[in-house]
Amino acid sequence: MNTNQPPRIFDDAHATAEGSLAKNFVANVFSWMVVGLLITGFVASYAASSGLYAQLVGSGGLMMWVILLSPFAFIIAMNAGLQKFSATTLTLLFLAFSGVMGLSLSSVFLVYSMGSITQVFLITAGTFAVMAFAGYTTSVDLSKFGALLFMALIGIIIASVVNFFMQSSMMDFIISVGGVLVFTGLTAYDTQRIKRIGAGVEYGTAGATKLAILAAVSLYLNFVNLFLFLLRLLGGRN
Repeated sequence: MNTNQPPRIFDDAHATAEGSLAKNFVANVFSWMVVGLLITGFVASYAASSGLYAQLVGSGGLMMWVILLSPFAFIIAMNAGLQKFSATTLTLLFLAFSGVMGLSLSSVFLVYSMGSITQVFLITAGTFAVMAFAGYTTSVDLSKFGALLFMALIGIIIASVVNFFMQSSMMDFIISVGGVLVFTGLTAYDTQRIKRIGAGVEYGTAGATKLAILAAVSLYLNFVNLFLFLLRLLGGRN
């Protein structure tokens, strides 16, 4: 008998503690993601129904591009400021980012019918929940698929830019299908990655909060992009 090996009970206790930390961290991430989606939905709906979006875009100049590109500026700022910003600052940036995203997505309420938006949102929520659960519970290492999904995402971005000039309906369909597949896979991949991050951080600290905010941004973007690609495939226009 090898007396140098610690009792099995200590291994079990360590695994249980890691599992508890990961569970709390993931729950925190998903909570922030939901908060962000609620803010985005409210701002998008209000800006569309009140005429604010039409007024801003109709004012001409660079305003349309400012509305479209502002979310990217927030994403860059949040990632670049992970070490420099406090948890409170990063949280406020995330909330502001969610609002700016809502403004940029206001056109959705002007282009598509409310019924189709609701239907596609429910489909997106169901798909997202299933893939997030799969990513959290699977024992298969999904990290090997991360590079493939990222390359596929780059391909979709390039194809979207090309099709902006070509205006091909077939290309648009292929891009939309590819987008759905990529962001469905990224949801499972990111959830597993977030679970692993959660097992290695001290829950409740400022560092954990900042990591949770950035992780929430990843899941938020997966959800929004999955919704938009599904809307392009299934949405009924006004």
